[in-house]
Amino acid sequence: MTYCEQGPAERVPHDARGRVAELHALHEQARNGPGERATKAQHAKGKLTARERIGLLLDQGSFTEVEPLRRHRASGFGLEARRPYTDGVVTGWGLVHGRTVFVYAHDFRIFGGALGESHAAKIHKIMDMALAAGAPLVSLNDGAGARIQEGVVALAGYGGIFHRNTRASGVIPQISVMLGPCAGGAAYSPALTDFVFMVRDTSQMFITGPDVVRAVTGEKITQNGLGGADVHSEISGVSHFAYDDEQTCLDDVRYLLSLLPGNNRERPPTVPTTDPVDRRCDRLLDLVPADGKKPYDVCEVIEEIADHGEFMEVQERWATNVVCALARLGGEVVGVVANQPRSLAGVLDVHASEKAARFVQHCDAFNIPLLTLLDVPGFLPGVGQEHGGIIRHGAKLLYAYCNATVPRIQLILRKAYGGAYIVMDSRSVGADLSYAWPTNEIAVMGAEGAAHVIFRKEIAAADDPEAMRARMVKEYKSELMHPYYAAERGLVDDVIDPGETRAVLIRSFAMLHTKQADLPPRKHGNPPQ
Repeated sequence: MTYCEQGPAERVPHDARGRVAELHALHEQARNGPGERATKAQHAKGKLTARERIGLLLDQGSFTEVEPLRRHRASGFGLEARRPYTDGVVTGWGLVHGRTVFVYAHDFRIFGGALGESHAAKIHKIMDMALAAGAPLVSLNDGAGARIQEGVVALAGYGGIFHRNTRASGVIPQISVMLGPCAGGAAYSPALTDFVFMVRDTSQMFITGPDVVRAVTGEKITQNGLGGADVHSEISGVSHFAYDDEQTCLDDVRYLLSLLPGNNRERPPTVPTTDPVDRRCDRLLDLVPADGKKPYDVCEVIEEIADHGEFMEVQERWATNVVCALARLGGEVVGVVANQPRSLAGVLDVHASEKAARFVQHCDAFNIPLLTLLDVPGFLPGVGQEHGGIIRHGAKLLYAYCNATVPRIQLILRKAYGGAYIVMDSRSVGADLSYAWPTNEIAVMGAEGAAHVIFRKEIAAADDPEAMRARMVKEYKSELMHPYYAAERGLVDDVIDPGETRAVLIRSFAMLHTKQADLPPRKHGNPPQ
């Protein structure tokens, strides 16, 4: 084998076979990364390598890598002596359930997954490719933030990612999977995407780490206590899903992708179902108590009407008084927003309004029809809620529904009181169809409160105020809160047998499948913040 000069210290084979052999060797070196010792260190932390994660995410053998031989060109601080292939991020595309998905995965074994100029350029390229191809983008995040040795160019690299996240928002699904400690800029990109997945104990997100917090404020806290999976899935609402291990997490990423379209010009994939579309749901008659004061689990209602009882709840542990979920009805994907009576009686508050509003916006962006299951006693009263901006946050949900052009069906299970009834996709804000069960109570407020306001003087002047109060409550209910009051006035399209709910909904969504709706010409709206 003969060689020719290439650079001051490198020699390459001169003949074609030799060069092909060298090419394979370089690709093998890029695939192996920094070596077995670094891989063992990654595994010792309970974490998989970047390529192992990609292997779990994508269909077997479908991954095509982009720029595996990229290396940084920085110098100083010893960087010129360390120029590993891939530069700490693996990028490319593959298939999930036979559909194209783009992916990038930080390799923590190389520079701790920190982002430098070349590292960022690879991510920019794959993001641009995903947007051009109209396919989802999944980021597998396990990086230590900006590469300090490269200075401002690393920060500029993050800026390019943020810009592309924003441009792709509502155009292609973007999913961030947090699989290690991600601080500073590494946490902001996931916050701009549609869904955030986290793994307990191994993944954290924070803008400033525990050391900085302690130095500035004196507060002592661990990484998990500051920004772990449970913190972000229960307290901050940053994380949509939390898991105990990486494989289960990536399995659910695959499942979520099966429910989403490739881009905003497509509909979600239809899956043939063996669950009869006209299956009766008589169990619903017992699930929801007629007594509006008795709680129940609305997830059981969703389970009863969904194909094979399957649905994927989003942000299950945050703002638990409202449920947001993706399910299939007759093989078609729908987004479900439902009040949860077993948590704060299903009232709307600041967090529930935010959670539901963003879910509605996501469904509308990606052509996912909306089903709203209503059992709401109103907005949560209190100084804390008012000072926390319940007006502003409640308006977010109102804006999201009013702005949505996808098929929208409202189903009133039981209570529907006051402004919360209007906000939860009533006919007056644009729902295409509104159905109610015979147990529905649609009113400005509950009968007891209404009677106290309307008949306050009569009750006070009565010889037996309690008997008068009871009589007035009964009168108010019979006049304004009977199940057919709204139907008689066209505010509800029909009062239906709960057992027929699944069949009615599937027929109705099928009719709305070809719905066309246009918004007024504008650059963009100015939603409440």
